[in-house]
Amino acid sequence: GGSVYPFPTLERLVEVGRRHGLALHLDGARLFNAVIKTGVSAADYARLFDTVSFCLSKGLGAPVGSMIVADRDRITRLRRLRKVFGGGMRQVGILAAAGIYALEHHIPRLAEDHVNAKRLAELLAKIPGVRVNVAETETNMVLFRLPETKDSTETILRKCKEAGVVFNAVGDRAFRLVTHLDVTSRDIDEAGKIFSRILVNA
Repeated sequence: GGSVYPFPTLERLVEVGRRHGLALHLDGARLFNAVIKTGVSAADYARLFDTVSFCLSKGLGAPVGSMIVADRDRITRLRRLRKVFGGGMRQVGILAAAGIYALEHHIPRLAEDHVNAKRLAELLAKIPGVRVNVAETETNMVLFRLPETKDSTETILRKCKEAGVVFNAVGDRAFRLVTHLDVTSRDIDEAGKIFSRILVNA
């Protein structure tokens, strides 16, 4: 839900796995959001695990792509598996260039996404009937619920989409909003106005 495990807690969980002889993988889809939030380096996160994957799109804003980090032997095996399962691509230099640019320029700006998400949570919290935990909005995700609304989940999504705000449901009258590179502070304020108009009457 966008909250970040405290790093010492993660270290203890990893230690339990090691004691049981487990190979450990970090699904780092939002690894760099955690880096920005905690101040713990990506290298410090990665050293705990045998393999780490992370996404170049999502918050980092590259058009496509993910990466996996591991030791040489694992990477050799993974390259073979990628080819066997049809995951190879040709002439991907332009995509790699976009990924490199994202890694070199877009990590620090993730803090803006966190600020925008917090602001959006605060705006939602002012709307009667909306349940949102502002304190738990730590990175770029906002979770909120409308437990007492008469409108269905689908109706709420449709009304908001028609007004210009697109997001997903994660359950019955439970929703997730995600801020990213293409969402500005002005967009957040506009979304807040739209939500105030639609959700108060839901």
